[in-house]
Amino acid sequence: MIIMQKNKTTPQSIIIFGAGGDLCWRKLIPALYNLYLTDNLPEKFFITAIDHGKTTAEAYNKRLLEGINTFSRSGKADKKAWASFSSHIHYLQGDFTNAELYISLAALLKEQDNKMGQRMNRLFYFSVSPRFIETIAEELYKNKIAVQKDADRIIIEKPFGSSLQTAKKLNGFLLKRFAEKQLYRIDHYLGKETVQNMMAFRFANYIFEPLWNKTFIDHVQITVAETVAVGARANYYEQAGAIRDMIQNHLLQLLCVVSMEAPKKLDAAEIRNKKLAVLKAIRPFTKTTATKNIVRAQYTKGTVKDVKQVAYREEENVAAGSVTETYFAGKFFIDNQRWQGVPFYLRTGKCLSKQSSVIAIQFKNTPHKIFKEDCNPNRLIISIQPDNEISLWFESKVPGLEMKLKNVEMDFTYRESYTEQLPEAYEALLLDAMDGDPSLFMRNDQVETAWKIVMPIINNWQKQKKADLKFYAAGTEGPKAADELLKKDGRKWYL
Repeated sequence: MIIMQKNKTTPQSIIIFGAGGDLCWRKLIPALYNLYLTDNLPEKFFITAIDHGKTTAEAYNKRLLEGINTFSRSGKADKKAWASFSSHIHYLQGDFTNAELYISLAALLKEQDNKMGQRMNRLFYFSVSPRFIETIAEELYKNKIAVQKDADRIIIEKPFGSSLQTAKKLNGFLLKRFAEKQLYRIDHYLGKETVQNMMAFRFANYIFEPLWNKTFIDHVQITVAETVAVGARANYYEQAGAIRDMIQNHLLQLLCVVSMEAPKKLDAAEIRNKKLAVLKAIRPFTKTTATKNIVRAQYTKGTVKDVKQVAYREEENVAAGSVTETYFAGKFFIDNQRWQGVPFYLRTGKCLSKQSSVIAIQFKNTPHKIFKEDCNPNRLIISIQPDNEISLWFESKVPGLEMKLKNVEMDFTYRESYTEQLPEAYEALLLDAMDGDPSLFMRNDQVETAWKIVMPIINNWQKQKKADLKFYAAGTEGPKAADELLKKDGRKWYL
């Protein structure tokens, strides 16, 4: 869970399907390169990059270098380090649906094993469209390429299914061919340093844990706001919308990190069991609550950071009159002893006024009504991005001769507290997968339970004769209906 030298003695063969795609270019190769620079990769490793594109190894490596120079946290690549790292990369061209590709792959992996003098651990990364997952998995199974349960692992990107039914089907398909311990369903939000720090913040600091319940906490807000438009992702986004793209996975996982019970030990099974218990305790939505407590909206034309933005319905590959939501806000409840009655407000949207991922825990107001002016309730803010900080807001007396209060901030920032660069989320996740630590990855029952939570909302939308869709101008903070969702409870959004 933390970037550190783990099991560096076991040689690793890393196989990336979809290695010509944007994810590999912007995230995966830069992450692996940074792990190499920080001496967190084994001394013996190979990276096999598989894609359908016809290119030379030289041209492919040149493009990877451009990606590192553009996106890596370590800046432009050192020539000597890049030459050494890239010598481990092998480009394999092939069609994912062609059985010949997997015969070639099996031969290549055997050749690599022979060079190492031992059978290497194998990490398969499915950086592909969901339609290829079963095809690739079937060929790996048929060709006996990923048969060692303790050494061969498969990382699968979201979306994991598009509904409860499809998620169950995909889980069933994979579990007939591989052990659950081999399957790593990735949610990159869980690899972010501030999210990981929540475990230490809550369970290593007793000052907060006694207050972490319905007696002291009024409500919790989880916001993931984006300034970017849907753009080139419209083919996918039209079928997904904000609820499938963000709520079912990212935001529900953040909710689990905030609200889970303390595990008995830092063990993957224990941690995932505690998160599953939270998901199972979330109050099911009814037709009434799915209408009353949920806001869905779509951006219209506007201006984002001084750049004009077309409406969602005018984006390329978006259906005319589309009712796909680009914004979601909802009120959730966890019906257990710790959180009974405490609302969790979740919201996410595209083309908003600012980019931020923030968890706000608002405590109840003081019972001591001794001051002339009203006291602001204490608020704990966990900023995942862009600031990477944790701050506590509390009331303080303004210097002077009279008793006047002011809300002030006490904060912790990574920038001021540490000299080390923060690792990227994919660095932590790739390292954990290589080490066989699934703590930050989704288990099959977690995935299916998360789908059970959102399906009543999706089903309610599909049954509506006229979509209850709100609108907001690009570059604004979202629809007014989202503000009303909290206003009727006597609350307001933190950001």
